[in-house]
Amino acid sequence: MKTAMTLLVALLLGALCAAPAAAAPPEAGPPAAGPVPAPPGLTSTEVSFTGSGGLTLRGSVLAPAAKGPARPGVVLVTGSGSGVPREHLLTEAVEFARRGLAVLIYDKRSEGYTKLRRDYSELAGDALGGLRALRAQPGVDPAKVGLWGLSEGGWVAPLAASRSAEAAFVIVVGGNAMTPLRQQNWNETSVLRRAGVSGSLTDRGKPALARLAGDVGLFSEAYFGAEDVLRRVRQPLLGIWGEYDLQTPPEDNPPLFARALRKGGNTHYTFRFFPDADHGAHRTPDRGVTRGAELAPGYADLVATWVRDVTSGNLPEADAAAPPRQEYRSVDLPPLRWWESRWVQLAAAVLLLVGFAAYPLVALVRKVRGRRVRPVSRWARVLPAAGLAAAFGPVVYLFSLVAGSAPDPGPVLDGRPLPWLILQALAVAAVVAAAGTAVAWRRAGPVPPGERVRLGLLVAAGAVLVPWGLHWGVLLP
Repeated sequence: MKTAMTLLVALLLGALCAAPAAAAPPEAGPPAAGPVPAPPGLTSTEVSFTGSGGLTLRGSVLAPAAKGPARPGVVLVTGSGSGVPREHLLTEAVEFARRGLAVLIYDKRSEGYTKLRRDYSELAGDALGGLRALRAQPGVDPAKVGLWGLSEGGWVAPLAASRSAEAAFVIVVGGNAMTPLRQQNWNETSVLRRAGVSGSLTDRGKPALARLAGDVGLFSEAYFGAEDVLRRVRQPLLGIWGEYDLQTPPEDNPPLFARALRKGGNTHYTFRFFPDADHGAHRTPDRGVTRGAELAPGYADLVATWVRDVTSGNLPEADAAAPPRQEYRSVDLPPLRWWESRWVQLAAAVLLLVGFAAYPLVALVRKVRGRRVRPVSRWARVLPAAGLAAAFGPVVYLFSLVAGSAPDPGPVLDGRPLPWLILQALAVAAVVAAAGTAVAWRRAGPVPPGERVRLGLLVAAGAVLVPWGLHWGVLLP
């Protein structure tokens, strides 16, 4: 029944545009490549290991070529996307290895990972498989191997560490201690705000769409309990954020990390922030819009020094630098309540569709049959078209904004995109028309039974449009 409901809502709200995938975090990377040649001064060793469900994963271990004592190691867990190749993190792997670490990068799974399905527990199992493989490598100290996670990996790496004491430490880059739904909504609304959009579209419409997508299953892991996971992490944790992180709120997340770790009794954390750096702690020439090839100055040095310190027993004690200021705050997005649930919204959508569409369709049938019934008011002629546009136009428009990687809201007037402003005007016109129709009907006196049903549906749809329009923001400033 749940699957049928999901399909019904998806068809109802998404059939006019290919948008469901936009509810998920941004995809990254081409199809998996292959072995990594050894960069100068390093060795590259091909490995394979078993991930969740018995899946065989392949990767490369980069390490200094020079012989020496058994060294610390780190497994790199990439961000979102199906089948992201190991080369996606080659820059990080090379720089960490040149500073004395053994680094495993591996081709991310594509099996079981789609635009509509991802399982952080499954990905954590893959990361632990990589951890075991790296601990078994010659020249690696098995007691000094930990996990590093970027973006989505910032949810996965702590989850893996919470399940295994074999992980000596955790590093997150552009990580989140909030739900994926809250992070993604901040990401998407921030893009719109930078385009000059404000008001009800970003404050109500976009969050309403995100919550519905999470409720019907179009956004996998929407309400993943990141803080619950962090409370179970006992290993020292290094959190790194770029000043110009445009995907993860760099000011909101560190306090959430600290609160969750402290609730679990873990005060061995370090938080650092890099100026002129993006979501992945790469240098950025344009405040986070473009990722440069180079890592932020000092980032690789920090990782190597911190890993050597914590694996030698020199643990940090609540060492948190002041975070950068965000231009826009993130907001918590709770699950839908009963009066805004998928079932209520589906019932409302059906009533809106039937109520507004039935009036002109019946008029058309009567015209074909040569019958005419004088409308009780001209308002009744305005209401169906304005009501349908006001009811379903905002949902379609919001879907279109998240369908692409670079949403274009169109011309913006006083914080409102022109399409949204038109939809707001239509919504107001529909509500006025519904009131005018109801008043005219009352003044008209008795009407034939069939006409009474048609008018009743029309006025009922107009009444439902009010809470519907408030929920989706089209009836708000």
